[in-house]
Amino acid sequence: MGSVKDLEVIEKPTRDRMGVGRFHFSDRYSVFDWGEMPDQIEGKGAALCLMGSYCFERLEERGIKTHYRGLVDSRGRTVRFDELGQPTKIMEISLVNVYRPKAYIEGGKLKYDYSVYTPNLTNYLIPLEIIYRNSLPEGSSVFKRLERGLVTLKDLGLDHVPKPGEKLAKPIFDVSTKLEEGDRYITWEEAQKIAGLTGEEIKAIKALLSRVNETITEIAQKSSLVNEDGKIELAFDPERQLMVVDVVGTLDECRFTYQGVHVSKEIARVYYRRTEWYRAVEEAKHMAAEKGIKDWKSLCSIGPPKLDPQLKTIIGEMYMAAANALTNRKLFDVPSLAETVSKYREHIGEKL
Repeated sequence: MGSVKDLEVIEKPTRDRMGVGRFHFSDRYSVFDWGEMPDQIEGKGAALCLMGSYCFERLEERGIKTHYRGLVDSRGRTVRFDELGQPTKIMEISLVNVYRPKAYIEGGKLKYDYSVYTPNLTNYLIPLEIIYRNSLPEGSSVFKRLERGLVTLKDLGLDHVPKPGEKLAKPIFDVSTKLEEGDRYITWEEAQKIAGLTGEEIKAIKALLSRVNETITEIAQKSSLVNEDGKIELAFDPERQLMVVDVVGTLDECRFTYQGVHVSKEIARVYYRRTEWYRAVEEAKHMAAEKGIKDWKSLCSIGPPKLDPQLKTIIGEMYMAAANALTNRKLFDVPSLAETVSKYREHIGEKL
């Protein structure tokens, strides 16, 4: 079970052959690496499933290999997006092996052994999250990392200190760990080393990221959404060919805006950044890194509060309205995206 979706294994992958599985998208959500939060957001699971399916099929039309096999309809059939009669929360996928790096303590610091990953390994999940940034909206992690000296302007390919909301002349390509206790931003050099990649494969990954970014941006533009940033996950198939895995183009994988308003999981992040719980999370993560403790959540003094009920309803409608807009199909009986964004604007105006 993941924090927001469950995996059903139908056929396990072997060392040199992919298996078959199904994602069951839930209405759970997660922010700040916490895992399952105390609320569920109605309609979220089906909305993510359908957005992801639509985007996977657009990628495949452009010759981009993915692990997507289709959607599972109410009769248990595996179908293409256009064949679907009503929303579903189930997506069928090809499965690869997942090799987790081994955690250990050295000099009081938590470290990970990635020696399992070599240039000869095939049919596995690459242990990285690959990130593109077309702009730097308020709340982007880039600002915090620059402030703390964790990244330099040169690392990001910037020649000036960016401002919140700045549109970038060309996308920033970023990378973080995927299978550690908490995601950790790293350099491309470290990414190549820990994931057992060659220099040519790093170039191929960046080229693939660029094509995915362009495709999602075009899809978003048709529904008046702006693709501010997003992430993808990749795997090698049995022939060590790159393919896009997990899910792409959703409100959880991308930071979309509509007329300057966040239309993504960022709305929940904004809400929680104002809570004592968020400050406790930041403190716990910092303390865990300093003391070499793997389970940072054990150091967190309090748990997350529930969402404001009205905001929770708005977020659910936003997921479903965005799915309608992005796929250009009325799959969910909810107000339009424009109406939902207007409702959200009124809500934060009342609360601020």
